[in-house]
Amino acid sequence: MGYVQIDKIMQSPISLEAGKKLQNEFSPRNADLDKLKKQIADKQASMDKDLATMSETDRRKRSQELSTMQIDFERKQRELSEDFNQRKNEEMSNLQDRVNKAVATVAANEGYDLIFYGSAAYVGKDADITDKIIKAINATNP
Repeated sequence: MGYVQIDKIMQSPISLEAGKKLQNEFSPRNADLDKLKKQIADKQASMDKDLATMSETDRRKRSQELSTMQIDFERKQRELSEDFNQRKNEEMSNLQDRVNKAVATVAANEGYDLIFYGSAAYVGKDADITDKIIKAINATNP
């Protein structure tokens, strides 16, 4: 019998690599959102400053522009969140597949009849095969 600490795998460089990949993939869009948020704040500050001297038509026009920008910002923020969650789920699924393949490989190569992951009341050091699984995943790094 063997036991795999999934938490340890999730904190290993294998998992952190996936997190860095996602961060690099989404950082340009995050930067664009930050830029748009600043533009909205600057436009709002400018409008607040000029409010006393603005005509009603000008105020409505600028207010509408701000409203349109805010709606665009919220839409882009929602899309980014949805895309990020989808990619995160894909990466986690990929990692889980790699873990499962590594477990199957270690089990077959070393003659394990039963391997657990998840919770356990007690796991002795001889039953913990997490490091073997991490090595097997690294050996098959895509």
